[in-house]
Amino acid sequence: MSETTVPVATGTLPRRRPRAATPVWLLLPATAMLLVFFVYPLTAIIWRSFTDPAAGLGNYTALLHDDVSIKILLRTLRTSLIVAVCTLIIAYPYAYAMTRVGPRARSVLTVLVLLPFWTSLMARNFAWYMLMQRGGPIDRFFGAIGVDGVVLLGTVAGVTIAMVQVMLPYMVLPLYSGMEKIDRRLLDAATSLGAPRWRAFVRVYLPLSIPGVLSGFSLVFVITLGFYITPALLGTPQQSLISQLIGTQVSSLLDFGGAGALGTVLLVVTLLVLFAVSRVARPTAALGQAVGSE
Repeated sequence: MSETTVPVATGTLPRRRPRAATPVWLLLPATAMLLVFFVYPLTAIIWRSFTDPAAGLGNYTALLHDDVSIKILLRTLRTSLIVAVCTLIIAYPYAYAMTRVGPRARSVLTVLVLLPFWTSLMARNFAWYMLMQRGGPIDRFFGAIGVDGVVLLGTVAGVTIAMVQVMLPYMVLPLYSGMEKIDRRLLDAATSLGAPRWRAFVRVYLPLSIPGVLSGFSLVFVITLGFYITPALLGTPQQSLISQLIGTQVSSLLDFGGAGALGTVLLVVTLLVLFAVSRVARPTAALGQAVGSE
């Protein structure tokens, strides 16, 4: 019995070319702008909060004992929370509808939600000013149905409505980005196992959309904390927010240290919110927790 020799092809496998290293100098312009226009001013504000007018924690101690500042800070947090919740309630079904319609209708819905980005913020605020003032369209509309004296200008409700309208795109876009990645076959699988459509939505789709909800909610909440123009134009000094108080301390009282302390507290609150969002479980874990609780 003779042995059969099987020829083996010889040769060398092609080697992958090493990935070219990114030139460091390409990062220099962005890094320089970040350091000059963000890091340096932020560091200067925090430094002055500890050193102006005297070194120590005097500005923070005065802030803790100032009932007006604490009240305004709590009002700002409450207003930001209300705006974020109202924006989420409006944006969630809108973003869900964007995932269910065809490409042409989705384009229309996207254009509608992006329209505020193409309009000046001042123009939008003055439009709300005209709508909410006494004798304006809102007042006349409610007067026509028998409800007189509905003047939203200078009220917390009016400021909140205007802020919700401004922040709506910041909630819709993260929600849509998260929802379009959800596999809808999971809903079909749930219904094939006997679950009603609403129950499949609540137990399957809603937990998977939590990352988009948290992204939009935290984004809207953080941006709303620093709102200045809208509450300044549509609100009153008695209902001012923290940004207006900081502006008053800088422009009128020249209390740069106290304003820096307020800004630092606001920065800490923002970081805490972002940290809390980063610690939330992943969507698969949220889904598993929801299913396991049954």
